[in-house]
Amino acid sequence: MEKDLIEYIAKSLVDDPNAVSVTETEGDRGRVLQLSVAQGDIGKVIGKYGRIAKALRTVLSATSSKDGTRYTLEILD
Repeated sequence: MEKDLIEYIAKSLVDDPNAVSVTETEGDRGRVLQLSVAQGDIGKVIGKYGRIAKALRTVLSATSSKDGTRYTLEILD
């Protein structure tokens, strides 16, 4: 569910929604969601001063607190 949510939000933000992909891996502190977008859309996902990236992480932590699993979001270049 968290993976689909991040993918949906990211596709809404970028110019090329077909290039958005989210992969889920297991990390040392929990699950890691790796978001990759087209090279020209990285700034739209990060936002000015990182505000959009912070908002994505806030939404992710709010949804993950229900089931107790800890998620982190990485935005790949």
